[in-house]
Amino acid sequence: MSLPECTLPLGDPAFIRDPYPLLAQLREATPAFRDPALNRVFLTRHADIAAVLRDRRFGRSVLHRYTRDELGWPPPDPRQAHFDAFNNNHLLESEGAKHTRLRSLVGLAFTPRRVEALTGRIEALLERQLASLGRAGGFDLVADYAEPLPVTVIAELLGVPESERGHLRPWSAAIVRLYEPTYTPQEQAAAERAVLDFSTLLRELAGARRAEPRDDLITALVQVEAEGDRLTEQELIDTCILLLNAGHEASVNGLAAGVLALLRERPHWEELVRGAKHADSLPLFRTALEELLRFDTPLPLFERYVLEDLTLHGAPLHPGEKVGLLYASGNRDPRRFERPDQLDLTRDPNPHLTFGLGTHYCLGAPLARLELALSLRALARTFPELRLRDPEANPEYVGGFVIRGLKRLEVLPG
Repeated sequence: MSLPECTLPLGDPAFIRDPYPLLAQLREATPAFRDPALNRVFLTRHADIAAVLRDRRFGRSVLHRYTRDELGWPPPDPRQAHFDAFNNNHLLESEGAKHTRLRSLVGLAFTPRRVEALTGRIEALLERQLASLGRAGGFDLVADYAEPLPVTVIAELLGVPESERGHLRPWSAAIVRLYEPTYTPQEQAAAERAVLDFSTLLRELAGARRAEPRDDLITALVQVEAEGDRLTEQELIDTCILLLNAGHEASVNGLAAGVLALLRERPHWEELVRGAKHADSLPLFRTALEELLRFDTPLPLFERYVLEDLTLHGAPLHPGEKVGLLYASGNRDPRRFERPDQLDLTRDPNPHLTFGLGTHYCLGAPLARLELALSLRALARTFPELRLRDPEANPEYVGGFVIRGLKRLEVLPG
């Protein structure tokens, strides 16, 4: 038995802007299909995606089991040698004993206590940002509000000097372009330069922290030890690059998409504005945030490799094949969520897929949740009359479908 074939228009701006109608059609008619152009199998239903995420026969990496020759793959592209060295060895792309070891060591440094301790600092940064926006009149919520906070928080958490922080967002934007199924030679070169430049900075900072420890995450990663084991310098560098990329892309895109959804459906925004007046309102915003992350998923597509011969929806798959997990579709699956195309800010439980499941569940999810809930609450408290500058305009998205984010979101404070 073979899977039906379908071409997913991942590069089409219209699809990127609103993928949900097509995803709904595919979810009902072809829950599993092969895309011959992208050479991948895609899954659209929540149960299928969740099952793959928990199934050890699928992995983020396959080269820990097979050589490129065994898989029939061409040699690695020398034009992205440094990107591949980073991407093939960091925590998110590791499997088995290597993943367990890295996650254990990084988890000892990147603790829930360290994240929660950032609450006061995040609130102070938000207050300062919003004060300047209040004087500016209308503003771009993406560039002026959503982007600065996560980058600043990650930079402070790691211990990146203020003089170097302006590089972080451009480096991350360049690196994550290579996670799209297609990219240009110019984007490939930019990602390679970004990995090199970021690695150079981190190597210098790691050396400085060994000589002079500070209260930051780079120092903690330098010092962390479990049963005599430590991170190598390259593992430390790869971990820090991953924390920047994963630690702010979802936050920036999630906040902007969430605010757009709220302002398009005014009663939901007003509901949060009323709730923000109470001192104990953070639980309300945490619950609302989960729904916003479900409703418009900031990272709509993740992938897994097939690690052994198996059958999926009756079709045989073999090691090295890629399976695309359409989180954005699973998060709107009516088999798992009542009224999935409607916002329900009180939805609980909310088993969305946005942070993944299983052994690769997002290590940075607590930080993203804290940043987003505090950012949303501060915005509702400061600008209760916030509105879209042009409610009829079609939003423009930057990048592709894998890292899907608004290019701009022009708003007026009242």
